[in-house]
Amino acid sequence: MEKKRVLFISQEIAPFLPASDIASTTRKLPQGIQEAGKEIRAFMPRFGCINERRHQLHEVIRLSGMNLIINDVDHPLIIKVASVPQAKIQVYFIDNEDFFKRKATLTNEKGEPFEDNDERSMFFGRGVLETVKKLGWKPDIIHCHGWMTALTPLYIKKLYQNDPHFEDTKVIYSVYDNGFNKNWDSNFYNKLKFDGFDEGDIEMLKDVDFVTLNKMAVNVADGVIQGSESIDEDIFSEIQTTGTPFLEYYSEESCVKPVDEFYDQIIEELVEN
Repeated sequence: MEKKRVLFISQEIAPFLPASDIASTTRKLPQGIQEAGKEIRAFMPRFGCINERRHQLHEVIRLSGMNLIINDVDHPLIIKVASVPQAKIQVYFIDNEDFFKRKATLTNEKGEPFEDNDERSMFFGRGVLETVKKLGWKPDIIHCHGWMTALTPLYIKKLYQNDPHFEDTKVIYSVYDNGFNKNWDSNFYNKLKFDGFDEGDIEMLKDVDFVTLNKMAVNVADGVIQGSESIDEDIFSEIQTTGTPFLEYYSEESCVKPVDEFYDQIIEELVEN
């Protein structure tokens, strides 16, 4: 039997960034899922604070060279890769000087969110999907971690819905308690329309804050996982309202088996339908 394939998309993965709910989970989970018998790929942004020499990042020339248009501006897509020490997994990095060269992740030195986090999220999500297509690797499950990946379920279900590479792919979104306290650019809705979304697909995103963004992802995903011990009450209520298959919180030490079984549940529902 062919191995099932799981694509991990995360805004942070340890040890490339400091430990957090997201970074620690997405360090342990891909390794555990691979050891459980599935094939995996993992992607994160190549933030400028990541030490390329220490972590031995190098560019994957055959995957780099594409350009993505975000808000009518052409941005080169560069792909890098590195191995996780003590684990037989590789992590691919989405890189671009405009979005990821700065020596920080999501906020500036004052702790304020970067004004272009919306466009960075768009570029990251689309960059992963286009790279996976170029790899010729068709995932059965795409598991998104963190709000920077929240747009990916929307891309898969709306813009890529007729793409044969993703026609049978199921999307799982993990909700964490790491948020942002500033609404996204008021022009974000128009940026999505320029990207090709119909107005009806993005109605929820006319005024985007952390809760709204997560609610949208919950509504379009095929499954939702609680990634932090506590999450926003409004988002949790939305999960219950939608009736989307849901997996409660498990710590990073105990999450592999229940998450692996959750993947199988979602895949089996696809086969039955």
